[in-house]
Amino acid sequence: MTLQIKRIGLAVLMFCSVFAVSARKWTLQECIDYALKNNITLRKTSLNRLSANEDYLQSKAALLPSLSASTTHNATYRPFPETGTGIVSNGYVQSGVDKVYYNGSYGVSGNWTVWDGNRNRNQIKLNDMAIKKAELDSATTANSIQEQIVQLYVQILYSFEAITVHEASLETSKKNEERGEQFVEVGSMSRADLQQLVSQRAQDEYNLVEAQSNLRNYKRQLKQLLQIVDDDDFDIAIPDTTDDMALAPLPQLQSVYSMALSQRPEIKNAQMGIDMSNLSIDIAKAQRLPTLSFTASAITNTTTMSDNAWGRQMKNNFNVGAGFTLSIPISDNRAARTSINKAMIQRDSYMLDLENERTQLYSNIENYWIQASINQNKFRAAQVASQSQEASYELLSEQFRLGLKNIVELMTGKDNLLAAKQNEIQSKYMTILYLDLLRFYEDGTLTR
Repeated sequence: MTLQIKRIGLAVLMFCSVFAVSARKWTLQECIDYALKNNITLRKTSLNRLSANEDYLQSKAALLPSLSASTTHNATYRPFPETGTGIVSNGYVQSGVDKVYYNGSYGVSGNWTVWDGNRNRNQIKLNDMAIKKAELDSATTANSIQEQIVQLYVQILYSFEAITVHEASLETSKKNEERGEQFVEVGSMSRADLQQLVSQRAQDEYNLVEAQSNLRNYKRQLKQLLQIVDDDDFDIAIPDTTDDMALAPLPQLQSVYSMALSQRPEIKNAQMGIDMSNLSIDIAKAQRLPTLSFTASAITNTTTMSDNAWGRQMKNNFNVGAGFTLSIPISDNRAARTSINKAMIQRDSYMLDLENERTQLYSNIENYWIQASINQNKFRAAQVASQSQEASYELLSEQFRLGLKNIVELMTGKDNLLAAKQNEIQSKYMTILYLDLLRFYEDGTLTR
């Protein structure tokens, strides 16, 4: 029985190991690709593009003639007809009127607007631009989502390394506590000093739990952005992040801005708004121009007041007509002027939007550049400080073991080392993040 239990336990362990190994680890590119396909906000912008495309197809169809068919059927009951008189219906005169009679008509009519001041063709262009504007809206949303993903991704990388630092700090605290217990046993340390070591170990445990909690929270936020709602383990692939990546030369601020102006969708979107408002002005001005339209119809009718058969009536009463209508606006109660002025105001608004987008774009790039520069300098200084604090703490630990340093000095040295390590990894990953964002604004790529 014992052997069987061992075999079952080994099988379960092997199954769990295989499951753990097969757990998916998401790369940054996989996160981006998945979000671009599944993020609800982005999918809704795609629906806006489909709606704009329907408006475009409808405006194109408006160039074609409209065609409609109609039929009308009437039954009349006259309970007290006047004798000696007659009625006329559908071209028939009947002197002896039936109390109940029926009339029917059948027709096909068409209408074609030949000229309306070019409003219909400009509307097609306007709706075509609306499709492109919807695509730019979608691209702007996609860029925003990608920025959020890379920020969370780098925060997760930082949290992983922060956990490693806190784990190492906790191990050091445990060793100091064990050494303190030995000192208490031999009488070279008071129990009050030992409790300080115990408190430091507990604080390091708290810091580790907090770092692990931060990691889980960043993963939760990334899952939400990817629209993942299952209970499967979610983890990311840890790429190689060398110090050289954080120490890479910063691109020129003006160069990044110039490249961003030529390819960022929010800038193109604002410019598209100006072009659309120019077309709206042309459409509004067309309200002052004449409109020419052609009409044509084919009509026949039947009635019970005729002795002819239904088919013969349909043939005999068949007629075809055509005509045209020329509408010349004279006074429209200022409707055209109002439409023109509002379209011009809208154009001015889009011009201000473009100016604001350019200002905001420069501000974002400048902020990323400043943050990259600051954190890069911090990282250089933190590297030196971390190495110095590590060497200092090693010496301090040895002196404490020999009784040359007290507990306060040891704890202070450990706190300084932990702070230096945290500053180093934080400045490292913040530099990498802002360098990635600058590259994204420069060429639109995010790779890690």
